[in-house]
Parts: sequence; C-alpha cells; structure tokens
Amino acid sequence: MKKLLPLIFSGVLIVGAVGCESRTSTNAPSNVNETVSAPTQETAQQNQNDATSETRKNQIESDIRAREQRNNITGGDTDRDDGDLESQVRGKLEANLPASQLTVDAKDGAVTVAGTVPTQQQLDKIPKLAQEIKGVSSVKVNVKVAPAKPNATN
Repeated sequence: MKKLLPLIFSGVLIVGAVGCESRTSTNAPSNVNETVSAPTQETAQQNQNDATSETRKNQIESDIRAREQRNNITGGDTDRDDGDLESQVRGKLEANLPASQLTVDAKDGAVTVAGTVPTQQQLDKIPKLAQEIKGVSSVKVNVKVAPAKPNATN
C-alpha cells in the first residue's frame, strides 16, 4: 500500500501535466516555431514576479518531488515520456530564468527551447540547465535575447 499510493498520486500529476502547456509564462510562444518578440517592461516584470512567487516555487518543488517518487518506483528515470521531459525542463528554466518567455518541446530526448530571455547570460544558461534533466539527450536553442521594451503610452 505504501508504494501504491505514491504511484497513484504520480499518475494523477502526470495526467495533469499532460494538459499543461510547456511554457515558462502565459506570454511565451505557444510552440517552438512561433515568431517571438520582446515583452513590454510590464509583461517582463509580471513574468518575473510569477516565476519567483512562493506559490510557484512550491508548485515546481512539488512537481519535482512527484517525478522523483515515480521514477524511484518505476526505475524509469532515463527513459522519459516527451510530455514529462517538457514539463521538467520548463520547470527548471522557469525557476532559474525569471522574466523569460520560453516554450519547450521534446521528442525522444531531444529538447527544443524557443522564445525570449532578457539577457545574454540567461541565454547562455539554457543548454546547461536543460542537460541537467535526466533523459535529455540533446538541446536545440531557438531563443533570442530581447530586453523588455518600454510600455506603450496612450
């Protein structure tokens, strides 16, 4: 029973994760082929506030713990489902690259990241962060450095 409960809990989380999009913010591109543009300063600040909020940190940590429990039970920590890989890479990027607008796609361990980041330093971190996730075999980065532009005044 002790092993069954985490397995059921993990299954529910996986089903929930499949319905979620693999984007670091609601303003991120909806797929890796979409043209990206620089966010406004207001949007960048909102993305950063969302990514660094206590609630979001708790969600990311909870997702990571659930995956680890499932992988410990199934032993499948290197052979990952594409959706699970997308979700875990997205969470890693969101936690470490605030104010970014990224979307993640995965196919058989090959991960593609697209969107915008505010600085070159954040862009340089993407491959390393993605490679830290078990099951990632390669990382393609289609990300542009796009500092936030001033808000439009009417």
